Amino acid sequence: MFALPVRVYYENTDAGGVVYHSQYLNFMERARTEWLRGLGFAQAALRHDEHVLFVVHSMQIQFKKPARLDDDLNVVSQLIEMGRGSFTCQQQIMRDNVILLEAQVKVACVNADSFKPTGIPARIKIALESS
Repeated sequence: MFALPVRVYYENTDAGGVVYHSQYLNFMERARTEWLRGLGFAQAALRHDEHVLFVVHSMQIQFKKPARLDDDLNVVSQLIEMGRGSFTCQQQIMRDNVILLEAQVKVACVNADSFKPTGIPARIKIALESS
């Protein structure tokens, strides 16, 4: 499990001071990126060294409660399924241990040049499964 703290800024909210729905996608993307970085796999290095990129294939989201301006949030990411060329993680956005949003995100591995599906390199699989 990986957790990333995020603060809600004015730019993340609508006129009512509530987080605009698309901003949650940005928070979750940031958490997945930092999760990989924390495991030793920066996005630029993945492209250059492994010749792969990770792209969102699909997601299912349940919005439960709103986040608001100045909230301190935690974006929690956890692997729930590993495939040959994709993995699925559960992500939750929480405030004070209250779940505001839950999502299942399927992430596919693609060749960095052709964008065709490819297998996840073994060392990345091992790192994700061990996290």
